Amino acid sequence: MAKRNVNEMSFLDHLEDLRWHLIRATLGVLIAATLAFIFKTFIFDVIVLGPTSMQFPTYQWLCKMSKIVGVDTTFCAQEFPFIIQNRTVAGQFSAHIWTSIYAGLVIAFPYVLYQLWTFISPGMKTNERKNSRGFLVIASFLFFTGVLFGYYIVTPLSLNFLANYSVSAKISNEFDLSSVIAIVRSSALASGIVFELPIVIYFLTKVGIVTPKILRTYRKFALVIVLVLAAIITPPDIASQVIVAIPILILYQVSIYISAIVVRNQKKRQNPKT
Repeated sequence: MAKRNVNEMSFLDHLEDLRWHLIRATLGVLIAATLAFIFKTFIFDVIVLGPTSMQFPTYQWLCKMSKIVGVDTTFCAQEFPFIIQNRTVAGQFSAHIWTSIYAGLVIAFPYVLYQLWTFISPGMKTNERKNSRGFLVIASFLFFTGVLFGYYIVTPLSLNFLANYSVSAKISNEFDLSSVIAIVRSSALASGIVFELPIVIYFLTKVGIVTPKILRTYRKFALVIVLVLAAIITPPDIASQVIVAIPILILYQVSIYISAIVVRNQKKRQNPKT
């Protein structure tokens, strides 16, 4: 069946088209989630619980760096001073189900983005589709880069601090499984979303909501927001906050550059002789 012209489609036709794109995206996530569910041992022992072991690559690297500069740190400990427990009857099964779903979302992200793109792109002009040709690749790259940053940087820094923090020697840490999973999940997904900032700025500039001038004017405020955000999601030490803040600031600067390119291209199309 030939694809209908988007201009000839009614509102209900668009809703029907959107419904099928959402169905296909959901099926993609479910297939990926099923694979994650099957490979339970790898997902939990290697990925989810990986940052709870002092053999995790981030701890090993930070331990080497601390020895080079001659600083005592908890990154060189043999093991974490806590145990992980499951406190509810269906806790492990629920953790298995929901972790598989979130893993499916991460794995199938490019396919979900593709379904969204194939729904939106028919309504775009030919030159707009041409200029946005690398959207899927760039958006997926930024998302997975953010997920890896959250997993290898934010998660171990946060977990190490919280595991070694104590208000009294009389209290021992016995973390619930759902709490540990929540730290890994939120750190990875939040970072993945934050790393999409250049893509968001690109589209906001395209529709005229954001300009390079606005971004430069509020850069100081953005710096403060970034530092506050870094202080919230990382341990309260300067080194950890700087490690998290630097890539976000770089993304903001890249967003300004992207916004400037979009505005310049728009001016060239409006004044082709200039």
